Amino acid sequence: MSLTFAPASTDSIPLHVVDEGSFSVWLEDQSAEVKTWATVSGFTAAAGQALALPAPDGSIQQALAGFGTKESRARRRFILAAAAQKLPKGTYHIASGLPADQVEVECLGWLLGGYVYDRYRSKSSAAASLVAPENIDAAKVEKMAKAEQLTRDLINTPAADMGPEALETAARDLAQTYDAACSVITGDALLDENLPMIHTVGRAADRAPRLIEIRKGTSGPKLTLVGKGVCFDTGGLNLKPGASMGIMKKDMGGAANVLGLTQMILAADLPVQLRVLIPAVENAVSGNAFRPGDVLTSRKGLTVEINNTDAEGRLVLADALALADEETPDLLISMATLTGAARVAVGPDLAPFYTDDDRDAGALTKAATDTADPVWRMPFHTPYETMIEPDIADLDNAPAGGFAGSITAALFLRRFAGNSRYMHFDIYAWSPKPAPGRSKGGTSQGIRALFTALPDMLDL
Repeated sequence: MSLTFAPASTDSIPLHVVDEGSFSVWLEDQSAEVKTWATVSGFTAAAGQALALPAPDGSIQQALAGFGTKESRARRRFILAAAAQKLPKGTYHIASGLPADQVEVECLGWLLGGYVYDRYRSKSSAAASLVAPENIDAAKVEKMAKAEQLTRDLINTPAADMGPEALETAARDLAQTYDAACSVITGDALLDENLPMIHTVGRAADRAPRLIEIRKGTSGPKLTLVGKGVCFDTGGLNLKPGASMGIMKKDMGGAANVLGLTQMILAADLPVQLRVLIPAVENAVSGNAFRPGDVLTSRKGLTVEINNTDAEGRLVLADALALADEETPDLLISMATLTGAARVAVGPDLAPFYTDDDRDAGALTKAATDTADPVWRMPFHTPYETMIEPDIADLDNAPAGGFAGSITAALFLRRFAGNSRYMHFDIYAWSPKPAPGRSKGGTSQGIRALFTALPDMLDL
């Protein structure tokens, strides 16, 4: 499976994109045969409809893709991808009708619609392929699609085959592809390097915890990415119910998204000093698992009272963020599948993010619209700091009461990001049902928007 454009060909099939409002006008200029075929086929140009128009010899002479109305397009993403799924096998090119400001993102949706997770079984990919229109940055679109493929593959892989060591292998492979440096601190060496909370969360598993680091670039602004790599989360001694454990292979979705973003940055050769930190652990249960009521000391020296071992992601991120802040990056970004509270607030499609920088928020929000990668700004509401301050330690990893769970988790992490210019994403990284351009299962959230916004955010 390769999410790429088809080579240009004189045999490619013209595809006309038509919206409902202008379809009748378009149809007036067509032959009687086309008018009849469209009418008897029930084609109305509704969003996502597709119709192949046959030539006299039975081959496809041209095809139509319904673009709906402005109102129907506002209710969904990747309209062209929905039509592509219904087109017969063949290679197509956009002949008319697709608005210039939407060509790039709709072509991206077409490519993403070809994704299939086929590690464990053979499954045919999308039959309809697309020639890249001349008025888009095809290389950029393919970079985004390739990053999405990496991210989805990592998340969709079951935890038996995607533990900390497999996540390390994926990071090493990525680094090698782009001539970046990769180093790893594993097992008890984490204690020697003063990364105690990463060690504590992962020590109960039979697969050693580790901190994975990728570096590339010696000039330009310092950009550090931190991704939560909890490869499976049982909940620890606060054991999850079975239903809640069912998709916990996705608990490394933050790390997968960071690696997808890293791939885009490296492939584009952005002029930055890139540093990537991934604490990779499995939150398991055994005799040496950490316990509710324990007090842990972090790399930063702050103590943390454990009131729920299922709030482990913020612990491993805390040590990694403290390490990142020691180099005073120009921009520090963390991504994590952190709280159910974020899902309650914004659902599975939106990527909630936190920042104190209004300029960064504006650049990201615009880029999100341009790339069909929706985000939503959440508040670092400082008055809630008291909610993460328990009686016997500096911080509480799971404040009681249930209020503002995503915000208090973000505030917890901000304590460890120090004085760095910091942005945090509390993502879901999972599509609960299939949609055009988005298969059911692992998915990226926010990384296309970030990749597009980084030049503005870092003045590149």
